[in-house]
Amino acid sequence: MVNVHENVLQFEKKLNESLEKAHRERSSVEVVAVTKNVSAELTKAILQEGFHQLAENRPEGLIEKQEIIGKEKITWHFIGNLQTRKVKSVINQIDYLHSLDRLSLAKEIEKRAETIISCFLQVNVSGEMSKSGIKPDEIEEFIQQLADYPKIKIIGLMTMAPLTDDKTRIRHIFATLKEYQQKIAEKALSYAPCTELSMGMSGDFQIAVEEGATFIRVGTTLFKE
Repeated sequence: MVNVHENVLQFEKKLNESLEKAHRERSSVEVVAVTKNVSAELTKAILQEGFHQLAENRPEGLIEKQEIIGKEKITWHFIGNLQTRKVKSVINQIDYLHSLDRLSLAKEIEKRAETIISCFLQVNVSGEMSKSGIKPDEIEEFIQQLADYPKIKIIGLMTMAPLTDDKTRIRHIFATLKEYQQKIAEKALSYAPCTELSMGMSGDFQIAVEEGATFIRVGTTLFKE
């Protein structure tokens, strides 16, 4: 039996510990509840706990959840790999895209979007072959190319740490993304302000918060049995 309320209490305790350690305010971190593979009932329960930023990683899951729950008072995030052919069905249903990682996807978003889309550029900091994302040394060139896409706004960078118990390695990856984010932010580009950092999931969000994450994506922590 999933006790969402108890899970939230435990999560908030850990989050506050990390915020205190980093001398940050609670308002400096947006918590995105990842509802992939979670029932509509549990999704409604997390909404009742005050979490109004929800994330899905598949177009079908996003559409299904929105049909049941709606979009009112909910900020929707798409965090999975978005296939170019699925852009049409997704892009005007979300508020944030966390996985922009190739120019072909940017072109399709530009073609299909009805408004400016807030996007995170996905960066493969760890260099793992199994992970999507552009290489760190490609960030600046990629962002320069996006100047030609007025419907795309790069609000920040996103990465995923490897599944490892090596906290030092995880911390290094998050700290590295922060450095890249700051370099882009210093350019003060109107189409790529790059002030945000989407990093940290259920297993490593505390390290991410300590290293400057402004968006964390948590699912298992909130919905565990």
